[in-house]
Amino acid sequence: MALTGMQIYKLLPKTNCKDCGLPTCMAFAMQVAAKQKALTDCPHVSEESKEELSEASSPPMRLVKIGPEGKQFEIGQETVMFRHEEKFHRPCGIAVRIPSSLSDEEALAKSEKINKSVFERVGQTLKVQLCAVEIDGAADPAGRAKLVAEKSEVPLILMGKNADAMKKAAEAIKDLRPLVGGADASNIDGFIDIAASLKLPVAISGKNLEELADLTSKAKEKGIEDIILSFNTENLGDTLRWLTLARRAALRKNFRALGYPALVEVTTKDAEEETVVASAYAAKYAGIVIIDNVEPWELLPIMVVVQNVYTDPQVPNTVEAKLYEVGNPDENSPVMFTTNFSLTYFSVESEVERSKVPAYICVVETEGLGVLNAYAGDKISAEKVVKTLNEQKVAEKVKHRKLIIPGLLPIFRAEIEDTSDWKEVIIGPETAREIPAFLTNNWKS
Repeated sequence: MALTGMQIYKLLPKTNCKDCGLPTCMAFAMQVAAKQKALTDCPHVSEESKEELSEASSPPMRLVKIGPEGKQFEIGQETVMFRHEEKFHRPCGIAVRIPSSLSDEEALAKSEKINKSVFERVGQTLKVQLCAVEIDGAADPAGRAKLVAEKSEVPLILMGKNADAMKKAAEAIKDLRPLVGGADASNIDGFIDIAASLKLPVAISGKNLEELADLTSKAKEKGIEDIILSFNTENLGDTLRWLTLARRAALRKNFRALGYPALVEVTTKDAEEETVVASAYAAKYAGIVIIDNVEPWELLPIMVVVQNVYTDPQVPNTVEAKLYEVGNPDENSPVMFTTNFSLTYFSVESEVERSKVPAYICVVETEGLGVLNAYAGDKISAEKVVKTLNEQKVAEKVKHRKLIIPGLLPIFRAEIEDTSDWKEVIIGPETAREIPAFLTNNWKS
């Protein structure tokens, strides 16, 4: 039976020391009761309390860290089946595979591509989080692991079935805390020895969920705590079903043997299919997806899916409502306004930048709603736009009084002209992609 926050609080030091990262012991107790913190996150809890509460209070899904301090990738410790119940906490990580068949030069070149796979979208940085290095088949497993590790800027996953080769590779880069991947029923004892002796996380797969649960239980009995469930089936439907059943068993049934984050190896012959399949896994419970390709057009769709799914549904994705300068605008530059919904603002900002016409963008506070939604929800009005322009002192920046408004809000034109100093209101395009042509063809200083 789950413990309440008060039951947990009674066994805490009650010093409110804040060493757990929360302001009070009661706040910490409530987080533990909600399965969002582990009791061991309190550095001062007594051994007696640990024994009494450890199993009942630990999160239903283990938090696993891959990589060295400073650039660790964390997965797990999720608390809900569906995002709308609260939110998903740790975004799925993309790992790109470096096959053992590649030469050293080719492996380094691909590692460098992985390092450079960094993109900006709506104010957030998207990147490849992990590098998966195949060990089986490499002439020198330890040498291949060290070679890639020296150049990689992201944590590593070592992939293989041969326990002897894996041990050599893992020992060579143990200080970088790689994930040891490839354990199954045929090699579990060897991989348990590697993970236990080197204190590394291990990925375990099984023919079915029953076998997988037996293998994770065996690993835990040997003292292995950092476990990842590994799935590699050729059938998309089967894999999604396994991912869902494992997560439900952990979160709804508190079945500890499957209470770990999941990894999926995507194996397809077609790059486009790989992108689609990886996106499906990223959206449906995979903590890591391993793919082969590293071209931007293949990576970005997966990254965008992850970004969308792991956005907190309870917190609008917003930018600060203020006056932004794009390029180096002067007193003759155009002035326009938009809402503070991140996707709306960054869409407008990027298209203004693409136009090569420096401009001022006045961002109006709309509680994170786009233009039409803000209008429908009465979060934006001509009066509010005028007030925002005045508060941001936009008129002091330019000598003209021309204002470009979104093409979806033509109804604001007359009221803004009648109630403000902006006497020439220009109705702009309805979509952001039309902005470059609009500014180039219609703006005259």
